[in-house]
Amino acid sequence: MESAQPSALTSYIEASIKLTSDRPHDSHHHALAAQILHNLQYQHDWHDLRIHTQSPSSGIPLTKPLLSGLPPHRIYVHPDEQVEMLKQRIQERDVPSEREWVLPTHLRETWSLRKLAEVFDGVGEVPPTAAQEGGEEQLRTNAPAGIGSRRGGKRLLLATVGDDSTVVYYVVHDGIVKPRQN
Repeated sequence: MESAQPSALTSYIEASIKLTSDRPHDSHHHALAAQILHNLQYQHDWHDLRIHTQSPSSGIPLTKPLLSGLPPHRIYVHPDEQVEMLKQRIQERDVPSEREWVLPTHLRETWSLRKLAEVFDGVGEVPPTAAQEGGEEQLRTNAPAGIGSRRGGKRLLLATVGDDSTVVYYVVHDGIVKPRQN
């Protein structure tokens, strides 16, 4: 009897764990990060995805691996920016997307404000691009004045994987944010 071949996702996760075996985090954290990365890339059309194991600003190891990437459209619009967009009659689809931090978690993990604060302490407001880490200048967009610049402080997407492999994403801010106007 033939043994079953591993799925493409299982092979992808196993390969990513082998590539990151010298990292300071447990392999299950890397497997979770690889699973979320795969979901973002193939289910949600994100690109320029990276796994971060060290703080981009200090080089200190992060408490667990984080992802960063560029979504196909804006994930969050700050309330002040929303007002400006309405005044200038700019559609959300016309504003370029922003790089986002993603925190891979499992549904059974327990999170506290202290743990979230430790994650936010290890990251900058905007994830670095490969060009920025290489010392190159970031390309500027042609967005209207006051539109498209990041506002509201640090934020991340909390990516939570359930036991059935369903992934749910929540926007989490470092601090209090003014609510959106309807």
